[in-house]
Amino acid sequence: MSQNHWEDVYQTKEADQVSWYQAQDDQFLDLLKLLKIKPDQKIIDVGSGTSILIDQLIASGYSNLHVLDLSQTALEKTQLRLAHKGLKTENIEWVVGDICTVSLPHQHFDLWHDRAVFHFMTTAQQQEQYLANLKGALKKGGYLVMSIFAEDGPTQCSGLPVQRYSLEELQKRLGHEFTLVHAQKDLHRTPWDSTQSFLTSVWQFQNQG
Repeated sequence: MSQNHWEDVYQTKEADQVSWYQAQDDQFLDLLKLLKIKPDQKIIDVGSGTSILIDQLIASGYSNLHVLDLSQTALEKTQLRLAHKGLKTENIEWVVGDICTVSLPHQHFDLWHDRAVFHFMTTAQQQEQYLANLKGALKKGGYLVMSIFAEDGPTQCSGLPVQRYSLEELQKRLGHEFTLVHAQKDLHRTPWDSTQSFLTSVWQFQNQG
């Protein structure tokens, strides 16, 4: 993935000027309750950008957060916003890096959250690198919460091609180590009032090498 591309996006657009913007993400918070994720368990938000989700997680008491994005500008904007709100960020790990190649701690995370990143992995190499990092960093019994474009979703996002998935295609790509816990399709409404079809799924990681 191109770091320059995403730096340009976040240097030229505000948080509510990108198609994936959400004023709040109640769905993910509800899933955390469903999965009984405790406030001190370790959560990584992959491709966090300038998402308001981090604000919500901190306000809800989640403290062990790992925030990763390709764009340093995006993470700096999030940090400034959190500071302005007076939210505590002492335990947050901020990482600028490509999820395909970044070094992550081994068997470290209780939950891996990806909203609108994996569908940018359009080559077999990118997908394999992403999944290798996921399987290496997630604890046995940990959870993957992923929201990506469904099979009837857009074919491009932010000027880049994307890979769309049915639930069956995603299961095949993730592999037998992941057991489906929950899945649903959603229509995301963009800031300019168009809709995008998303597939949101929750998986438990069963095996560890």
